[in-house]
Amino acid sequence: MTFQKPALAQQQHELIGNTPLLKIPSLSALSGSDIFIKCEYFNPGGSIKDRAALHMVQEAVASGELKPGMGIIEGTAGNTGIGLAVVGKSLGYPVTVVMPRGQTPEKEQMIALHGAELHLVDAVPFKNENHFYHTARRIAEENPGKYWWANQFENLSNYRAHYTTTGPEIYAQTEQRLDVLVAAAGTGGTLAGTSDYLKGQLPDLKVILADPKGSGLKHYLEHGEFVAEGSSITEGIGIMRLVENFKQAKVDQAVSLHDQALVSVAYYVQQQDGILLGSSSALNVATAFYEAIKGPKGRRLVTFACDLGERSRSKLYDRAFLQSKALDPDLSLEALMATW
Repeated sequence: MTFQKPALAQQQHELIGNTPLLKIPSLSALSGSDIFIKCEYFNPGGSIKDRAALHMVQEAVASGELKPGMGIIEGTAGNTGIGLAVVGKSLGYPVTVVMPRGQTPEKEQMIALHGAELHLVDAVPFKNENHFYHTARRIAEENPGKYWWANQFENLSNYRAHYTTTGPEIYAQTEQRLDVLVAAAGTGGTLAGTSDYLKGQLPDLKVILADPKGSGLKHYLEHGEFVAEGSSITEGIGIMRLVENFKQAKVDQAVSLHDQALVSVAYYVQQQDGILLGSSSALNVATAFYEAIKGPKGRRLVTFACDLGERSRSKLYDRAFLQSKALDPDLSLEALMATW
């Protein structure tokens, strides 16, 4: 029930996609439903963002927006930058990544190791002109013909990447039997493309948005306006504005869990199953587990292991960091479930 990587690839970008689907034994047994993760860390750049990076670049080349001799520039919390660095190196385009300070150092290191130029800016609200999004756009606009700006939030190539690859893969891997899809949203591309495709095949599918604290998406879906409270240790997910990719999402319900849930779940599956989740992946899995516990038994749920767990080493797997955020890595899953 898994896809296999091709035995022969001429270039690294050809390895993107066709990632395995993995059942989480411990959480499935506890919940009475089968919980699967789509292992997107199998992509060469180590995250699901490789898919969007490849599709955006390929469509830009096909349309003539990205020409030989130009470079690629993008504002990102990290993983899209790594994905673009991998794709750019493979296809022969230099990449510049604009990233806010405060992301894990592992992401900064990977961007550099994959040959991209890293431009760090202060982490500021979106309305500030020095936000990473506006900075990348401005650099592209001030250097016409030098850069193609990927614009992952508004570029619907992002959505199409998942409508044409991720959704069909899950549909085939689950043998057309799927009850619940769970996904967080950073740009909304993964959630939108996958949910749109799968809802077309499985009209009764329940789609759940996993929304971290500090994001306004749950409130927007329920009340029509962006309001958020709190904060989260997750990176690159959660939005406080409506973007084109998220507009395409087919969402039935939004769930917002405290960061303690993702911490307890991450440590539990690490110990029980040997699965190392990144923080965004841990939120996805915690939300899928929450839905499995609260809802009917005997269902099949799929969510995403978005990236390599190693990229969360300095936060999620740093006990001192967690304690500084009033999070307890030793809180048992049973104790967590008692709060639900």
